[in-house]
Amino acid sequence: LRTFEILGNLYHHFPLPNINKTTMKLAISAALVGSASAWSTLTMKAQTPNSRRDILQKGAAIATTIAAPAAANAYAVPDLLYPFEALEPYIDAPTMKIHHDKHHATYVANINKATEGKDEVDILDLQLNALEAGPGVRNSGGGHYNHAFFWDEMSPPDEAKKTKPSAELEAAIDKAFGSFDDMKAKFEAQAAPGAVFGSGWVWVCSSSDGLKIVGTPNQDNPLMKGVTDEVMYPILGLDVWEHAYYLKYQNRRPEYVSNWWNVVNWDKVSENYAYVTEKKAGVPVRG
Repeated sequence: LRTFEILGNLYHHFPLPNINKTTMKLAISAALVGSASAWSTLTMKAQTPNSRRDILQKGAAIATTIAAPAAANAYAVPDLLYPFEALEPYIDAPTMKIHHDKHHATYVANINKATEGKDEVDILDLQLNALEAGPGVRNSGGGHYNHAFFWDEMSPPDEAKKTKPSAELEAAIDKAFGSFDDMKAKFEAQAAPGAVFGSGWVWVCSSSDGLKIVGTPNQDNPLMKGVTDEVMYPILGLDVWEHAYYLKYQNRRPEYVSNWWNVVNWDKVSENYAYVTEKKAGVPVRG
């Protein structure tokens, strides 16, 4: 208990810039459940004048050791909210597994490498100045954010068909595009190979002038300053890289886009719209 108390006050005695409250909790836990030898090292000098300093220094060492791997792996691939096969028949299980476990994982590994040794920044906050930060942050940081956003806006077809745009989102869609069907038609046109040539994404975004549909190349997104005319906040996004559909659809991207509507969770899209409307900020993602 004495060690717990001392470690709990570690911030006040040994301020470390990369240690937050979560890390401190881990450090305390490590101290309490560590090996017998570690415990003995911390307690054997209890009767010496410098014992408090010794314990604090050892506690700081534990915290620093724990903090180092956390900083090196700041980002992680979030688990899907549904099984790989859940989006069948519109998106096949092999595509989902490779897309999630391989492609997304590669972006995460690379953004962790690109930011290793730097202060941890939420992946959402990393988007704004991604172009200035360079290709590592732009491509891998964008890839991580975009995919984490993408997974959570989808759900199994039986569930997706029970969802619908909120009254507020429906009104915004009607105002910007004329109708829900007109919005879908414009989105599909933007997702066509001639509109987004090669690899990229298509988004419905909240802008200073209402909802807009835009396409972005590679792993860029409208949250990044300089990608579109203004920074905009996505509420819906579709991956049109070939790895997102090629196993099932080969070169038939329009068919993939048309079928994708069957797995869009409009309740989640409505939540996204409500969030960006209130916060004037991008939607946070898991991972």
